[in-house]
Order: sequence, then C-alpha cells, then structure tokens
Amino acid sequence: MKVDQFQSALAEKGVTLSANQLQQYEQYYETLVEWNEKMNLTAITEKGDVYLKHFFDSISAAFYFDFKGEMTICDVGAGAGFPSIPIKIAFPNIHVTIVDSLNKRINFLEHLATILRLENVRFVHDRAETFGQNKEYREQFDVVTARAVARLSVLSELCLPLVKKGGFFLAMKAASAEDEVKIAGKAIHTLGGSIIKKESFLLPIENSERNIILIQKEKNTPKQYPRKPGTPNKTPIE
Repeated sequence: MKVDQFQSALAEKGVTLSANQLQQYEQYYETLVEWNEKMNLTAITEKGDVYLKHFFDSISAAFYFDFKGEMTICDVGAGAGFPSIPIKIAFPNIHVTIVDSLNKRINFLEHLATILRLENVRFVHDRAETFGQNKEYREQFDVVTARAVARLSVLSELCLPLVKKGGFFLAMKAASAEDEVKIAGKAIHTLGGSIIKKESFLLPIENSERNIILIQKEKNTPKQYPRKPGTPNKTPIE
C-alpha cells in the first residue's frame, strides 16, 4: 500500500489526515525499521506492508467505532504500538495507555512518543494480569483494545477487567473469529461483558479477512479476575 493509497482509502471511510499526520506515520515507519534492526519488533518491514498490515489495519477499528470524542483507551500487549498508536495519530484527542510485558518494547514506545510529539500517552511495563488487578487502572478505561494477542476467551480475561462499566472492549482478529466468539461466550459473560456486534471485512490489496468484535461492559468484573499471570492462557474460562 503506497502512502497516497493509504490516505485515499482512509478518506473513503471518513478518516482524513493532515500533512502533519502523514509525516507522523512516515516517522513511525522509519523509527520502527531503525529499532527493528536492534530488537525484534515486527517481521513486517517493507514500507507498503507496514502501511497496510500495521497502520491501515490498526485504524480499521475506527470504521466501526467512533474515536472522535475525548476518551481513555488502554491497549493490552501492543508490542510496537498496534493498534493504539496509529489510532492516536489519526485521532489526537484520545488518551492512550499501553501495557506490555517486555521493557524493551516500552523503551521503544517512549522513544516513539517523543519523536512523534504525542501528548496524553503513557506506557506501563507490566503483565496484563497484574495490571488488571491494580486499582489505579482496573475498570478505569472507556475503551480497551487488543490486536491478535491471544484467543478471545483469554483476551477477555485480560481486557474486560480494565473496562469501566458502560465502556467497550474492541478485539481485533484475523480469520476464524466465528469459532473464537462461540467458545468465548462464557468468559465474556462471566467477566461482565456482552457482544454488541462483530464486523468482518477484507483488508485492501491482499483481500485477507479481518474481524472486529465489539463487547460492551454491562456489569463489574468479579474481583478474582484476572487470575495470576499465566493462568488465563493455561486454563481459559470456557
């Protein structure tokens, strides 16, 4: 995906970018590739692929959810910043918190935020399970996002405890999401959520399937969740 294709494809969906925002994406790409030579951030480094599979794919959440108001967003296991940093660039009004278990990635994100001059962003080095039990963050966010980090039943236990009542958990998945949704039903209900909608679409150019699952937090998450680190993945609520 060339930069002009990236810009026009987003404009078709109602996401218009200024020259400054386009420059931020370019700096993001350059910084990602530079740091990727020193540490493993992504296997995708070709410019067109980064714009399509990282930037455009991340922002696709905005085709189905309105990020235009001022809101707090937590991104669980964001790695090199996906999806929250591409969304933050497109919608500067949002307040972003990223939690990641690897300190090297947090260092990269802090450097990136400085280079891009991003405001209202914070980065926390922690496991999602212990982060979700921290009173400072638990049930504090309007929206929690996660992109292909784990199975939906596991993701729900890591993410829903962070969502405030009435807020949303946005899970971004590749293909085969239908089976995951069925299996995750019990976990989502147990953790206080309810699936509002599931949207499927094809990523432009390569026509690969993507799914976005929107879950609303209807009641508070029971105190025992998330369980201790490693447990959700080993024994999911199913």
